[in-house]
Amino acid sequence: MFKYNVGVIGGSHVNEEYCNISYTVGKLLAENNCVVFCGGTGGVMECVSRGVSENNGTVIGILPGNNKNDGNQYLTVKMPLGIGYLRNFFIVRSSDVLIAIDGFSGTMSEASFAVTEGKTVVSIGELNIIEKDTDGKFIRAKYPDEAVEIALKEAENYINKNK
Repeated sequence: MFKYNVGVIGGSHVNEEYCNISYTVGKLLAENNCVVFCGGTGGVMECVSRGVSENNGTVIGILPGNNKNDGNQYLTVKMPLGIGYLRNFFIVRSSDVLIAIDGFSGTMSEASFAVTEGKTVVSIGELNIIEKDTDGKFIRAKYPDEAVEIALKEAENYINKNK
């Protein structure tokens, strides 16, 4: 049985530093028996998927196109929805908590939607969101282990609140 559903969002192009961070986040989530949801293509998504896969975890790629072959090689499940960026909503809705790693406008839209939905986003990198009192939380973390620790606590809070 899986403990939590954790969405990992981030840029489709990533430098070595953020790839290593993403890999470590994936590894730690797998070790904590979480199902990871991501966009399933390259960049942060591929690096986190590799971290999950190489540590015997489960990672589900919610793909923007119609072809499951467009997903990265580390995905456990490839879900081609054929709906482009609208797939971001499926990632948010499937997740108890999200971890944002670097990224640009697509990542910002996912994180904003998650916070508006009352979910917590733990961010590593430059992404920033200002939330209202009625929204979820936006929390900054510097390191992968810190981000995962916060995410697990927030996922537990989310599940308890929504029982």
